[in-house]
Amino acid sequence: MNSPEEILRYKEEIRTLGELQTSGYSVVSIKEEMRHNLIRRLQEKEPLFPTILGFQDTVVPQIENAILAGHDMILLGERGQAKTRLIRGLVGLLDEVIPIIKGCEINDNPFVPICRRCQLKVIELGNRVEIVWIHRSMRYSEKLATPDVTIADLIGEIDPIKLAEGRYLSDEMAIHFGLIPRVNRGIFAINELPDLPEKVQVGLFNIMEERDVQIKGFPVRLPLDVFVVATANPEDYTSRGRIITPLKDRYRAQIRTHYPRDPQIEIQIVEQERRSFNTSLELSVPPFMKEILVELTFLARRASEINQRSGVSVRMSISNYESLISNAEKRALHLGESEIAPRVSDLRALMATTAGKIELEYSGEEKGEGEIIQNLIRKAVRAVFDRYFKVDQFHPLLESFESGGVMEVSEEMSAQDYLDLLQEVPALEEALKKLEADRTTGLKASAIEFILEGLHLNNKLNKQNLGDKTQYRS
Repeated sequence: MNSPEEILRYKEEIRTLGELQTSGYSVVSIKEEMRHNLIRRLQEKEPLFPTILGFQDTVVPQIENAILAGHDMILLGERGQAKTRLIRGLVGLLDEVIPIIKGCEINDNPFVPICRRCQLKVIELGNRVEIVWIHRSMRYSEKLATPDVTIADLIGEIDPIKLAEGRYLSDEMAIHFGLIPRVNRGIFAINELPDLPEKVQVGLFNIMEERDVQIKGFPVRLPLDVFVVATANPEDYTSRGRIITPLKDRYRAQIRTHYPRDPQIEIQIVEQERRSFNTSLELSVPPFMKEILVELTFLARRASEINQRSGVSVRMSISNYESLISNAEKRALHLGESEIAPRVSDLRALMATTAGKIELEYSGEEKGEGEIIQNLIRKAVRAVFDRYFKVDQFHPLLESFESGGVMEVSEEMSAQDYLDLLQEVPALEEALKKLEADRTTGLKASAIEFILEGLHLNNKLNKQNLGDKTQYRS
């Protein structure tokens, strides 16, 4: 096999077939190439998917096994489980560049060309055939399966212009190649495989089994060298009639993905994937607010009112986090504050981003979407509160309410407005330290709201909504 350093040197020096033949460069199959580069990574202890979290002990080892065994594979999982990202990450196992015959539509191996045009070129020019080097990013093709996908899209079609030039239907050079031949010596991925029409599934099966293509009834022998990988929702993949059995049998590795099993992993994903913008304001997101967001997603994945067959994507956590920060930023801009610190009152901004990420499962009495989301948010806040505190430790605070104390909060109140309560109830200071929210004014305000809402959800305080304000009292 060629080392990465040798490949880059060859790219600089080799421009013809003759130079390639005398250089010592070797061409191997796509699966051998990926296997070799994976072995190098394993030996050097480099991660296969450095930006994908939560799969290191479950999904990644199965993918490594499939590549080492030379197996085409299918990833099964609900939406938002990084299936497409995993597939795109496989491109990193390809050599940085490979040589092809200049002008070839299907990335022909210069030593053993399979398309008729390149074969004739080699016969005519011999060692003078020009070579070009293509980057690995050009050796990956991806298609979303839909009912309107045709054989022509994936495999090819007779080109009427070439027929008009005098070629025959059975002439291989009359073909306009589809996506799969054009990614010869590379990776072809198809998302949502069961949505592919049965006729096209047969064509895909033929490529995986025999490496043949057939256009308009004319067999064309093209021994394509393609690593084929697919994704599917397990509900669709296991439904009888959605996928032909021979095609299912050709995917030798069936790998099940999953959502993050540890809330802290999902928080890391959210932090990594959220969209951020340059701003002069300081962003301070208390840990408990991140936990509430992730708890909301975890609860949604178990809720009977939500369709679990389609899943609840990690994208819900990411979108909710972005929305929460945006709502807090809007308040900071409106009040002229220098700190963006999300609070419990900002959680109402999650209605729009949560509603678009769930599908309701109506059974028995129907509930409104808004009511279901509000209930999930309340459960998430209480679950996180109960992980941090016991209600009894807030006895001094509850006494102040029993003496007639009232506290109003609002997403439009400044952070400074909350701090008077701290002077009245010194016991709150210890709670703020436990929440890691005692460093800035914005964090303190966020923590106070969280504690008040937690006490309310534990039936220790009454809560009344007064327009854009919320009032807590005994």
